[in-house]
Amino acid sequence: MQVALGNLEGARRHIERMLDRYVAKRSHICRFHYDQRMVAHTYHSRVLWLQGSAEQAICSVESLVVDARASNHPLSLANALLQSALVALLVGDLTLTERYVKSLLELSAKHALELWGLVGRCFGSVLLIKRGDIGTGLELMRVAFASVPHNAFSLLFTPLRAEMADALARDGKTTEALSIIDGALARSERIEERWCVAELMRIKGELVLREGAPQAATAAEDHFLQSLDWARRQGALSWELRTSTSLARLQQDQGRLAEASGLLQPVYDRFSEGFETSDLKTAKALLQSLHQHTIMLDSD
Repeated sequence: MQVALGNLEGARRHIERMLDRYVAKRSHICRFHYDQRMVAHTYHSRVLWLQGSAEQAICSVESLVVDARASNHPLSLANALLQSALVALLVGDLTLTERYVKSLLELSAKHALELWGLVGRCFGSVLLIKRGDIGTGLELMRVAFASVPHNAFSLLFTPLRAEMADALARDGKTTEALSIIDGALARSERIEERWCVAELMRIKGELVLREGAPQAATAAEDHFLQSLDWARRQGALSWELRTSTSLARLQQDQGRLAEASGLLQPVYDRFSEGFETSDLKTAKALLQSLHQHTIMLDSD
């Protein structure tokens, strides 16, 4: 699958062609278990976010969920809710993520979709962590992960493991967090799941910095640069922004203000929407800080 491989432009081109020409048939649902147009929409929404179009991605998933509810097909709706929850989480809209997760849990309970409920609880634990309840969130995530088969929901497994690693680091368990990231990177290499490698490398850089070993800054910068290379080759502008923010913050701490601004500003300027999302607001705040520090140095 082109999305999994990280071939975002190719994936988007093929998906849009399919959506333009596909004629839905009931037999396709029987054969593939899900409405194939809705499946295509889920991946299209993810690609939109990865390419830097957060507002379009959210509009796409909201439309998708409406259509899925109208389909009266529980598995297609469960898939739409789960994939939409991921996109909302990537965008940083926790309220929308919670709405989809709640609907998924209710649907899975009503139709005895146990596996879907388990993954829904994984997302619920991420929401707890994002809102500050790291201990409870981690405990619930461990329980849910232990019950989900490793070959299930493959393209959801990696970003959820990345969230777990980030939470562990915030809970002071950096060594365990690094082990999880290294495992996720090894798995991505083994099964050729490339779409999330840039984010895994960025998180690894942040973990190395947090661990604080000798030459940590040098090692972290190397991970950030590898992340940027992956993001740029894939055209994953949203990953590129996150990593540019991480690297620019490191450069700021080292007094490399002009270098940091020169890295982050051009990436930020390539966005044309989504300026109220958490990633873009974080990047903007850092750019303002860099600008202020530069003025202060020039005035000394």
